[in-house]
Amino acid sequence: MEATRADRLKTVVLFLATTGLVAGLAAHVAGETGLARGLWIAGVVPALAALLLEILRSLRSGEVGLDIVAALSMSAALVFGETLAAAVVAVMYSGGTFLEAFAEGRARREMHDLLSRVPRTATRHRNGGLEEVALDDIAQGDRLLIRQGDVVPVDGTVASQTAFVDASALTGESLPVRLTRGAEAMSGSTNAGEAFDLTAMRAAKDSTYAGIVRLVEAAQASKAPMSRLADRWSLGFLVVTVSIAVAAWWFTGDPIRAVAVLVVATPCPLILAVPVALVAGLSRAAQFGVLIKGAGPLETMARIRTLILDKTGTLTDGRPQIVSIDSHGGMAEGDILRLAAALDQASKHPVAQAIVAAAQARGFTLPVPSEVAEIPGEGVVGHVEGRTVLVGGDGFVASRVVGRPGDHSVIAAGSVLVAVAVDGQLAGHLVMSDPLREGAGAMLGGLRREGVARILLATGDRAEVAERVTEGLGLDGLRAGLTPDQKVLLVLTERKHGPVMMVGDGVNDAPAPAAADVGVAMGARGAAASAEAADVVLLVDRIDRLGPGIEIARGARRIAVESVVAGIGLSVMGMIAAAYGYLTPVQGALLQEVIDVAVILNALRALRIAPHQPGRPQPEAVSSGQADIAQGATP
Repeated sequence: MEATRADRLKTVVLFLATTGLVAGLAAHVAGETGLARGLWIAGVVPALAALLLEILRSLRSGEVGLDIVAALSMSAALVFGETLAAAVVAVMYSGGTFLEAFAEGRARREMHDLLSRVPRTATRHRNGGLEEVALDDIAQGDRLLIRQGDVVPVDGTVASQTAFVDASALTGESLPVRLTRGAEAMSGSTNAGEAFDLTAMRAAKDSTYAGIVRLVEAAQASKAPMSRLADRWSLGFLVVTVSIAVAAWWFTGDPIRAVAVLVVATPCPLILAVPVALVAGLSRAAQFGVLIKGAGPLETMARIRTLILDKTGTLTDGRPQIVSIDSHGGMAEGDILRLAAALDQASKHPVAQAIVAAAQARGFTLPVPSEVAEIPGEGVVGHVEGRTVLVGGDGFVASRVVGRPGDHSVIAAGSVLVAVAVDGQLAGHLVMSDPLREGAGAMLGGLRREGVARILLATGDRAEVAERVTEGLGLDGLRAGLTPDQKVLLVLTERKHGPVMMVGDGVNDAPAPAAADVGVAMGARGAAASAEAADVVLLVDRIDRLGPGIEIARGARRIAVESVVAGIGLSVMGMIAAAYGYLTPVQGALLQEVIDVAVILNALRALRIAPHQPGRPQPEAVSSGQADIAQGATP
C-alpha cells in the first residue's frame, strides 16, 4: 500500500512538472516571457518540495544520497534565473524516478505473478456434498476437489486415479506432469487436466506455496549491501560534483557554468542502476526455480568462493533404494524382502522404511511382527509368522547367525548392505543405494568454471560411504561423521578462503546454512527449519538449479557495476564539458537524462540472463524427472 502511494506521488509530480514545462514553452513562444517563467517555476516547486522531503527522510535515517545534487541544481537554476533549465531538471528528475519505479515493477513481475496466484478458497467434500471453504479452514486429511484450472491450495496426495498438473510457476519446467494415485501434488501448481480429488497433507499455512510466498515477501522488502555501498559512494560523488561546480564558478566568474555542472550530475546512475539490476536478477533467478530471499544474498552469492555440500538429501537423493537382493541359503528373493519388510515395520529408521516401501510397491501383504527389539544403529530382531528374523548391518547379523556372508568386497558407489537372517541362518543381503542426484557432477564442474575455488562435502555419515558416493567428483575435501555443531565450525573455518555457501536439506542442517555467508535449502517442502535459516531456497529438490542461480547472481552484479561505472564516467565527462562552457544548463539536463535512461535499460538486461545449464534434460525427459520429484522427493 505504501509503495503504491509513493508511486502515485511520483506520477503526480511528473505530471505537474511536465505540464509546467510544456505550458511555459507555449507561453514563451507566444511572447509571454513573464508568464512562461511563472509556469516553469510552478512546475519546479512540487518536484523540489517532494525532493526536499525525500532528502530529510534520508538524512533522518543516516543516509546521504544524490538527491542533494538534484535539489542544488534546481535551486541554483531558480536563484540565477535559469527557470527553463530548472523546469527541465524537474521533469527529468521526476521522470527518472518514475522510470526507476516502472523498471523495478517490471523486474518484479514474476514475483507479483507468484503472489497473485495464491488461492483464497477451496472446494471440500463434506457429508456426500461439496462446500466452499476458506484456506484457513482446511485441515490435514480433508478431501478436496481440484477443478480444471484451479491452483492446488495445499500440499496433498492425489486421491483420484490420475491427475495432470502444471508446476511451471514453482519449478520453471514448461511441461505438465501426470501424477498417479498417492503421488504428492505441491500447492501452487495448476490442474491442467480433468478434475481430481486431493487429500490434504498439511494446513495451508504450512504448505509449500505459503512458504514460498513468505520468502518472496521477505525478498521484496530487502536492500542489498551493494545498494548501501552505492549510498556511501554517493557522498564522494557529491563532493566531486560540488568541487567541479565551485571551481568552474571561481575560475570563470560565471555562476551559470556551476549551474550547468550541477544539472549534468542530476540524477546519478548510482541510485538507479544498482537496485534495478539486482531486483531484475532476483526475478530472473525465480524463473529458474531459485528463490533468493533478497538482493543482499544475491550480491553475496555472486562472490562465493567456497561451496560446502551436505550428502544425504542434498548431493544424493536421500531415499535409499534396493538395487539387488542376494540369496545365500536358497530362499526366494521375494521371501527375503517380505520377511525383512514385515519386521522393519516396527522401525522408524529411513533404511527400514525404504525396505517396507519396496515390499509394498511389489504388492506384498506384510504380516504384523511380534516380540520386536531394536538395537539402535545396529539392527532389528523379532518374530514374523513364527520365525525368528534379524535385519541389520552385516556385522550385527553375522555375529548372531551361522553361514558365510558372501563376497561383497566390491559394491557400487554409495551402496549399503542390509543382512537378513531367518531362524539363525543367513538368508541373504539387500543391496541398497542412495544415488547421486541427477546432474550433480556436471553442476559441480560448472560451478568451478564460474569461479568457485573450493567444493567440500560435510556429512554425518560414515567416511567409507561418503567416499564411495563422491568418487570421481573431484571434491577438494570430505568431512565425515560430523554433528550439526561441527558443520557450523567447518563453515566458520572455511571463511578464511572467502565467502562460503552451505547447502543443506533438513532440520539437522539448519544451523550450518545460518552460519554461512549464503545458506541454501534443498526445496521449501518439508524442510521448514532449513528453509527458514537459508538465504536461498531451491524450489525443487534438484541440485543442478544451484549453477544457474549463481551464474544469474554473478551476471546481475556485473551488469550493476557496468551500469554504475559507465554512468558515472559519462556524467563526469559531461560535468567537465559544462565547466568549460560547452554545455548550457538545459543541454546538460537533457544529456544527463539520456545517460540515466541508458543505464536503466542496461540494468534491465539482467532480466535476460541466460545461464548455462549443463546436461539440461530434453522436454521428453523433463516430464519424467518432474514426475519423480512430484511423487515424493523430500528435502
